[in-house]
Amino acid sequence: MFAIIALIIAGAAVLSQTAPFPFLMEAFRPSRSLWRVDSPRGSPPTVYLTFDDGPNPLWTPTLLDALGESNVRGTFFLIDDYITPETEAIVRRIAEDGHAIGLHSKTRKLMILPPDELAGRLQDAADRIVSITGVEPCRLFRPHGGWRSATMYQGLDRIGYRLAGWTWGLWDFDWWRTPRADQVVPRLVDRASAGDIIVIHDGHHKNPRADRRHAPETVRRLVPELRARGFRFERLCEMGS
Repeated sequence: MFAIIALIIAGAAVLSQTAPFPFLMEAFRPSRSLWRVDSPRGSPPTVYLTFDDGPNPLWTPTLLDALGESNVRGTFFLIDDYITPETEAIVRRIAEDGHAIGLHSKTRKLMILPPDELAGRLQDAADRIVSITGVEPCRLFRPHGGWRSATMYQGLDRIGYRLAGWTWGLWDFDWWRTPRADQVVPRLVDRASAGDIIVIHDGHHKNPRADRRHAPETVRRLVPELRARGFRFERLCEMGS
């Protein structure tokens, strides 16, 4: 019996750091993270399009074209290592097009960094974005794969950031198969509800030039279908303050 209890406690401890949804660490201080957005009563149902793992020099511009055509603004969670002289113009365009920018990571190792070191790294990344765009990024950080820890939350607290998650199941991950808009869009439309945070990948944590042609096509198909159901779209940035 004691062995079973110990296993349950150990499993809960692991899930609290790795589960891609709110768990134990968020139960005690939910204001430290953002996994969905509660809308005021009577307001139109709103969803939040977010884009991970960019900037991708091949596909982020095409995604920006699709968002412009759809008259939608989203939130881009950018990997600092992928902001290079080649992609600086893309980062600048993200801001100029009215989209919000948040911080992202391509590694789970950030969850084991001391709080001050994590805070310093994220502040450096934010400063680089400001130097390129002239605009402060959102005070939101999305950890790779949802992996988080107590020290990560402490580091975010030091610089006034919140951890940004997403709504369970509302992502373009397709069980290790190449994502396709005709598979992703029906699932997102079927599951979407007011306050949901949707994740679409315009990049890849290991390959900054990954083929992400599904991202712009998903936007072009998803936006009109959700609008037809009464949804509107907002940036996640304002929710992080």
